[in-house]
Amino acid sequence: MFVYMVLSRHVSKTISRSSTLLSASLRSQHLSTFSDHFQSLLPQSQSEVSPSSVTSIIDGLKKLYIQKLKPLEVTYRFNDFVFPLLTNSDFEAKPMVMLLGQYSTGKTTFIKHLLKRAHIGPEPTTDRFVAIMSGPDERTIPGNTVAVQADMPFSGLTSFGTAFLSKFECAQMPHPLLDQITLVDSPGVLSGEKQRTQRSYDFTGVTSWFAAKCDLILLLFDPHKLDISDEFKRVISSLRGHDDKVRVVLNKADQVDTQQLMRVYGALMWSLGKVLNTPEVTRVYIGSFIDKPVNDAAGGPIGRELFEKEQDDLLSDLKDIPKMACDRRINEFVKRARAAKIHACIISHLKNEMPVLMGKAKAQERLIDNLASEFVKVQREFHLPPGDFPDIEHFREILSGFNIDNFERLKPKMIQAVDDMLAYDIPNLLKNFKSTYD
Repeated sequence: MFVYMVLSRHVSKTISRSSTLLSASLRSQHLSTFSDHFQSLLPQSQSEVSPSSVTSIIDGLKKLYIQKLKPLEVTYRFNDFVFPLLTNSDFEAKPMVMLLGQYSTGKTTFIKHLLKRAHIGPEPTTDRFVAIMSGPDERTIPGNTVAVQADMPFSGLTSFGTAFLSKFECAQMPHPLLDQITLVDSPGVLSGEKQRTQRSYDFTGVTSWFAAKCDLILLLFDPHKLDISDEFKRVISSLRGHDDKVRVVLNKADQVDTQQLMRVYGALMWSLGKVLNTPEVTRVYIGSFIDKPVNDAAGGPIGRELFEKEQDDLLSDLKDIPKMACDRRINEFVKRARAAKIHACIISHLKNEMPVLMGKAKAQERLIDNLASEFVKVQREFHLPPGDFPDIEHFREILSGFNIDNFERLKPKMIQAVDDMLAYDIPNLLKNFKSTYD
């Protein structure tokens, strides 16, 4: 009996000790699992793109795009709806300035005045888009050739077809200003009876493509042609989202006297107010941007002084472009990342609204017709700002050419990668390279 009691006491102690060790082991394992889970919740993006692997901010943006943003764009067909995929030449391109305006507002003359050249390209008048770039000698490169050159940022223009590329060319010439920026001259926007003539390419789409690439957009007006045609309205509307790049130039202002100039300025602001749809007043440069001396008979000494100050301000704005190029590149990259995220949320939401088996055609038709209400659902579900959503009509037009059922469902890891990039990677990149002008 005594032996039995000793053995039972020993066994109970052993069991108690074993259970204690087991519970401690489980507690340690639980803590380890919780620690691992907690670590998994922390942003891991900081270690994915190490500061030592990049040599500049642009190089860092390029790596972030390839690793995090491009997979999201490819998965949800962002390049088919909004912007083409970025290439190395898009990151390394010089800042661009585009000139837009109706016929005979002085766009090409303005460029000649800046470059002190008698003519740009092979023709004295512009009936095509011309990219004026730096080069070892003067030559003109056809549009189809320019679009396939890897070192030029125009490969995305191939989506507009041969009809456009035959109306596009690159004029190269040695010039100090062109070492810093690229100028884009455009054909005159149609007005009056000419608007009935259809262009062979999507003019508004091309201007929108260039607007996304450009650092500055100059809208030129003539004091005698202040009416904004229907095509010009569409062109200005296509600049939506790039309002910070737009500057207005009232050219040939020395052709009217001071009193008429005040009336012209007021009429111009009134016309622009109906088209731009922004409460802020757009900056308007007034002057005569030609190589001829200012007509003092019209403006007098006050006009000459005003034109000189306005010209200095505009030239100062142009000179600041290379300094601000890196900041602009970061700004455009962040804007693109947010647009891609919203696009992915919209596409995945539409995919979820599709039925599994029957009635897919009717469901797609209903979704396309009620796209505005679907945008509101996406906005509320993902807490997104309504101002960042794409234009409904443009989105509906493109969406009608796709089968929504073939789209991908939401992939949270891809969205999280872009969120981490915006919240951690880009700020760390800026912190490592404090001077954005390097």
